[in-house]
Amino acid sequence: MGLQVSSAASSHVVRPNDVLKISDCGTASGIGDEGGFAPPITTLEEGLDLLSEAVEKCGYTGLVKYAIDPASSEFFKDGHYDLGFKTDTPCLKTPDEMMELYNGILDKYPIALLEDPFAEDDWDSWTKFHSMCGYELVGDDLLVTNIDRVKMADEKKACNAMLLKVNQIGTVSEAIQAYVPLPLLDEQC
Repeated sequence: MGLQVSSAASSHVVRPNDVLKISDCGTASGIGDEGGFAPPITTLEEGLDLLSEAVEKCGYTGLVKYAIDPASSEFFKDGHYDLGFKTDTPCLKTPDEMMELYNGILDKYPIALLEDPFAEDDWDSWTKFHSMCGYELVGDDLLVTNIDRVKMADEKKACNAMLLKVNQIGTVSEAIQAYVPLPLLDEQC
């Protein structure tokens, strides 16, 4: 069913006269870094509103949850997150302001998980947010399937989920060692 919902919602997003009106955008849609549909949006909320409208038009409201991967390491510098990093206008946010932003979208949209909401070495922010966040908090860039980083995340209680990627660590054996068994992964989300 997931594939059916995804296909239906994305077909509504790309129809010019349905949800996303290309002529009203001022720029063309493109292809994202990993090959996904990249509509001309400037804020996270615009993207989530677009998804929500497409899901609603398909009749799947209440059946779909979103996963968000801001890849925050990409726009973290000198203790701040620059939400304007793709524009000429910086929009610097402190880690606490990012937590407020995430809490706001978690309250407003049907989000199941956040992946990499903070930079890979911003351990304090990960730990603080995890202590107050009742959602699945995935460490991908934070953990990179590295045994030492996974142990550190467990000690700091920085996240409650991980992506296990053999290509990040090198071997299947090392990937298994990075996973087995860690209390941070036993928590219920």
